[in-house]
Amino acid sequence: MTTPTHHHLRASVLTLALWSAIGTVAVQAHAATVSSNFEAKAAVQGVPLQLNGAGTRYKAIFRLYDMALYTSAKGNTPEAIIAMPGPKRLSFVALRDLPGTDLGIAFIKGLTNNSPADQVQKHAASSTRLIEIFSGKPKLTAGDTFAMEFVPGKGTTFYIQGQAQGAPIGDAEFFDMVLKIWIGPVPADFKLKDALLGL
Repeated sequence: MTTPTHHHLRASVLTLALWSAIGTVAVQAHAATVSSNFEAKAAVQGVPLQLNGAGTRYKAIFRLYDMALYTSAKGNTPEAIIAMPGPKRLSFVALRDLPGTDLGIAFIKGLTNNSPADQVQKHAASSTRLIEIFSGKPKLTAGDTFAMEFVPGKGTTFYIQGQAQGAPIGDAEFFDMVLKIWIGPVPADFKLKDALLGL
């Protein structure tokens, strides 16, 4: 025979399970939400690109920046994106104050986490320049934009608020290392990786 106590206990368990499921769905939906208005198309050096995917970089519960990946064709694996010929673009919108030095160091950490040590050493000069570019700005504030554009044969140009930060640096291998910060085996954010790959 089922007692009132059992009814209450069962109801409590079901309620808890329901709220847990709702919470999980809410978190997943929130993670997939990109507040920035990224265009469906972009162009780098006159070459048309399309939005491959966009997502939000989280650190714990904090939203750091929105990010979009533009490529010449759609790709849903890291290998396909890296092997894809032609220019590529990474666009960012800061969602909170981001100290420039912290951002630069985080990028270098991402490089070293996803590329062989000898490759990182080979591109040490380009990596140092990457840190200098972002460390040169005390902080990015919410709404500020930055971008990384790769052009074959020329290298990677970094932009802050639409302004190029010096001449292009590195080669195709260096930009592949940069891409792997977000779509490599140890990405900055796994949900963001999936979003950039359009998954």
